[in-house]
Amino acid sequence: MKPVKLFYLKNCPFCRKALRYIDDAKAAHPELAAVGIEMIEESEHPDVADTYDYYYVPTFYVGDEKVHEGGIYPDEVEQVLRKALEA
Repeated sequence: MKPVKLFYLKNCPFCRKALRYIDDAKAAHPELAAVGIEMIEESEHPDVADTYDYYYVPTFYVGDEKVHEGGIYPDEVEQVLRKALEA
């Protein structure tokens, strides 16, 4: 399983939706429940956030690859989680 990083801001409405979509995807698809996500709050950890190439939150990285940046829909969250399961 590949590691997942999620860069977010706690006051971002798109980020709050993404967090809800993660919970929904894991509840609907038990195989996705095993996917761990390292959550990095951008304003609390700017030293980490500044080492990654993105402009908008939420941003997902799977391994070292940026797989999504900006507003997100439930099916896109599921795709991110499934990508983490790929060998």
